[in-house]
Amino acid sequence: MIIFQNVSKFYNKLAALDKVSFKIQPGEFVSIVGRSGAGKSTVVKMFIGEEKPTKGQIFFNDYEINKLKFSYLPDFRRHIGVIFQDFRLLPQKTAFENVAFALEAEGRIQKEINDLVPQVLDMVGLKEKAFNFPAELSGGEKQRVAIARAMVNQPQVIVADEPTGNLDPFNTWEVIKLLTKINEFGSTVILATHNKEIVNTLGRRAITLEAGRLIRDEENGKFIIG
Repeated sequence: MIIFQNVSKFYNKLAALDKVSFKIQPGEFVSIVGRSGAGKSTVVKMFIGEEKPTKGQIFFNDYEINKLKFSYLPDFRRHIGVIFQDFRLLPQKTAFENVAFALEAEGRIQKEINDLVPQVLDMVGLKEKAFNFPAELSGGEKQRVAIARAMVNQPQVIVADEPTGNLDPFNTWEVIKLLTKINEFGSTVILATHNKEIVNTLGRRAITLEAGRLIRDEENGKFIIG
């Protein structure tokens, strides 16, 4: 379970988050929605331990994330796969090597890597592009490599921070289909997005932020701000 308990984050007295509280159950698909600057990416950064809250507590299973020392973050992050808007692929590595890198970081043996990476690339529709470098891939293909990398360790949670922000409509929906499939396999999915059409089409739980405050938390949620 993921718990945000009265979480606030201030930057020079400006509140990026203001007393935000919610719970996410294992296996849920939840969208964190709102306009640019609402606080969505701050929620993501707090959850993955990239930044600490000014006030409040954040829990994930037995971890109290806000109290984790830097040396414990790698162990904690093994439970989480993260997908970013800007892909964050290693340009000097092929698609295969980018996905394999996540397994190597966990100390997996080469046989496991050779078995798992093609399976995951096939799942995201990129088996034939395994040995292409990021510069040889389209934006949609890069994001699918990033998704493969995030899911190859079968994490308990996938966090996607504006994963379709740089994509055309076709690739946007390909990414959303993949996230839905990952959720069906059992991973909790947290999608941060400002895309109304995605949220309204998904019809899943939506937590709405506005100016750092949680203003709505609904099952079968709709993005109805402005």
